[in-house]
Amino acid sequence: MRRFSLLLTALIVTPALASAQLKIDITQGNVDPMPIAVTQLTGEPTLGGNITQVIAADLERSGLFRPISPAAFIEQITNGDSIPRFSDWRQINAQALVTGTVAPNGERLRASFRLWDVLGEQQVAGKEYNTFARNWRRIAHLMADEIYKRLTGEQGYFDTRIVYVAESGPGQRRVKRLAIMDQDGENHRYLTDGSILVLTPRFSPNTQEILYMSYAGRQPRVFLRDLQTGREESLGRFDGMSFAPRFNHDGSKMLMSIAQGGNTSIYEMDLRSRQMRRLTSGSGLDTSPSYSPDGRQIVFNSDRGGSQQLYIMDASGGNVQRISFGTGRYATPVWSPRGDLIAFTKMAGGQFYIGVMRSDGSGERLLTQSWLDEGPSWAPNGRVLVFSREFKSYGGQKTARLYSVDVTGYNLREVMTPMDASDPAWSPLLPM
Repeated sequence: MRRFSLLLTALIVTPALASAQLKIDITQGNVDPMPIAVTQLTGEPTLGGNITQVIAADLERSGLFRPISPAAFIEQITNGDSIPRFSDWRQINAQALVTGTVAPNGERLRASFRLWDVLGEQQVAGKEYNTFARNWRRIAHLMADEIYKRLTGEQGYFDTRIVYVAESGPGQRRVKRLAIMDQDGENHRYLTDGSILVLTPRFSPNTQEILYMSYAGRQPRVFLRDLQTGREESLGRFDGMSFAPRFNHDGSKMLMSIAQGGNTSIYEMDLRSRQMRRLTSGSGLDTSPSYSPDGRQIVFNSDRGGSQQLYIMDASGGNVQRISFGTGRYATPVWSPRGDLIAFTKMAGGQFYIGVMRSDGSGERLLTQSWLDEGPSWAPNGRVLVFSREFKSYGGQKTARLYSVDVTGYNLREVMTPMDASDPAWSPLLPM
């Protein structure tokens, strides 16, 4: 992946007293989407149209916005920097309005947007970007992130990627390879050729590396891959299999499980020195570890108490406490980037669920239910989850897809992939 070169040249004037009404409370759950008019960026028709479509699609996919059809527009914006006729936009019930311009100049482009409060008749946000023309899609995601942030008060999540395991073939001869794409499914590419089984890819905090488990050499072990160079390396050969890797908050350390002598324990590795320390011990299966955002605690699942449950411990491995006490079994916990919730997979009554709970185990909420939902991963703002859903097999043909859901349990949507998909991981916001 090429390094993204962006110059944020100007913050278009934003009034100090923006309209208090122009804001969505996303903590309420099932909210009515805000009607928003996203007009085509003026200046260069094709490029302006493409950027506008990506912005509108990002906002609509969040479930919080309802982009109004351009066929309903009364005023046709010909200058993206001019003040709109607010009465025309009120007439079609638009609460917010997006205008802007794009000006290509050889290999580079300058693009800007303005967000208007239609009822308050004022501009509430706007930015200008200068970058290479090939980055137009990222510019659109960045604009959508700014609009989302201004109207919800939360960080956007559109300028991100998803890495996952692409699956094909019949159930007994399933081919699994690493794949990566933008969060909207664009810029899709495969990272491995499928000749070796791979599982559980996980992003580093800088989004430039991934950890994953590979069966290379016929012994399952954890690998580290540089996404820019394609270089990969094994993180050690052990007496047993190593799996379930996860970076810490700054990418300096990682957690993984190692199975040895009938037991599975959690280990931490310093990625600079390659020094390791064992964090759990005893009989049973300890796996799926995930750091808290500040790196001080670790959540994991274990059957040490007789059934598969969630536990929290200090980063040193001490002060282990069970936090799940509902019916059924719990797995694949992952700490929210906000630090407020832990997402998990739950198995109960012949069904699988994606749920969330607080770090002390209180407030458990189940967000999805199906024959097989598993492996949640957080968007960087901690408001949306991506997970895999497998459907019942008929005639030996397996079907598995990716879905996203809001942390409130609403806005369940399929994340489109070219083929079957599992083990998704959502990246942090991409670096500038």
